[in-house]
Amino acid sequence: MTFTIFSITCFALVASVLGCGVPAIKPQTIGSRIVNGQNAISAVNCLFLLGFHFCGGSLINQNWVLTAAHCAVVVGYHRVIPGEHNRGSNVEPIQVKLVSKVITHPFYSSTTINNDIALLKLSSPVTLTPRISPVCLAPSTINILPGTRCFATGWGRTCYNIPHLPLILQQTGIPIISPAVCSQIWCQSTITDAMICARGSGSSSCVGDSGGPLVCERSGVWSLVGSVSWGRNTCDTRFPAVYARISQLRSWIDRTIASN
Repeated sequence: MTFTIFSITCFALVASVLGCGVPAIKPQTIGSRIVNGQNAISAVNCLFLLGFHFCGGSLINQNWVLTAAHCAVVVGYHRVIPGEHNRGSNVEPIQVKLVSKVITHPFYSSTTINNDIALLKLSSPVTLTPRISPVCLAPSTINILPGTRCFATGWGRTCYNIPHLPLILQQTGIPIISPAVCSQIWCQSTITDAMICARGSGSSSCVGDSGGPLVCERSGVWSLVGSVSWGRNTCDTRFPAVYARISQLRSWIDRTIASN
């Protein structure tokens, strides 16, 4: 049921006077990859690499990246690459960072995939540029209504039957669905308060997108509301993709960063 993983990506938006969450070019889709998405034009993801892409993540400040706990990032082994957009390019102004500390949510369950987030402390701070800046974290009080169209990005599979991953970062707009509807489709006991679901438009996150961002816009500011967690391994867009709910996990994120 869980997405398999291959490398890590970090999501960031171009900074503003607000410090995060205001891209130079707003996310937009012409069609409904990721599965049935399109090339991303505003997101700047950073890869976690071990010679190949395996997961996604989000740059939340100069020293920390948020990803999925099930990505199982290893200190000193995996690399974070902010500024990546086209994995086939040798001229992009990327940065390469080692991970010095991995802190997994203490109540993460590999069985239920609940509380599926981990924080990565980088070995040295990321240099912020017009291409690389932190994404805003959704506040614990945020209320994302069903039907809200949010955006997921990643280098995961664009089709289950196509094993190779795209070179260019993909994005897609997907509407949020209610926990009740999500539970009906999956299983009543499967969806917890620490999860948020999105489905629709014939597109979805898929294998290789794990840990990557789901962002929603409010009053011109884009916030990280979810981190790709699990779904159908077949990338079946009839089933909702499930994300770790950032608002529910926000207090743990803040406490962990403050004490480390």
